[in-house]
Amino acid sequence: MCKQNLQEVALETHDRVRKKDQVLKEFKIYRWSPDHPNNKPYLHSYFVDLSNCGPMVLDALQKIKAEDDSSLSYRRSCKERICGSCSMNIDWDKYCLRPIDADTSKPTTTTPLPHMFVIKDLVVDLTNFYQQYKLIEPWLKMKKPPKDGREYRQSPSDRKKLDGLYECIVCACCTTSCPTYWWNPEEYPGPAALLHAY
Repeated sequence: MCKQNLQEVALETHDRVRKKDQVLKEFKIYRWSPDHPNNKPYLHSYFVDLSNCGPMVLDALQKIKAEDDSSLSYRRSCKERICGSCSMNIDWDKYCLRPIDADTSKPTTTTPLPHMFVIKDLVVDLTNFYQQYKLIEPWLKMKKPPKDGREYRQSPSDRKKLDGLYECIVCACCTTSCPTYWWNPEEYPGPAALLHAY
């Protein structure tokens, strides 16, 4: 056997071993682009090797975008469940950060937040959500300005009064899950805005 043939056999064997070690997981991702407005939305399947991927669904999305399909659109930022940017439906639950289900026999389905206009793929238009949030003026207000014109200092005990009210990261998951918001988005501000109206 010539040297060239030996190299080809070695490469084929290496590829077979590498593929055998892969743990492939199917991700079905909602796709729609305004560049093709007449095309209907659809779920596109991507396969990710879990042995070469981070533990979160967001890691898989980043891997797909970087290695398979750079046209995939979604929001992301902190990857720490702090900013609320990457909110989406994952297996019909709303999460901004979720571990990958290691069961490779069933796909993970990722769709945009429900009852929102889709800009592209997993990116939804949050304009109305943010306008309603702005209308409630979600900041602390004082009944009278400080005497010296400077800000009031907040004591730890005063801050503790806000526990349970300021943990919301304005991800829109609760609002897009609310049937009352679905039916009256122009009039009902939704749970996130009402929480901050306190």
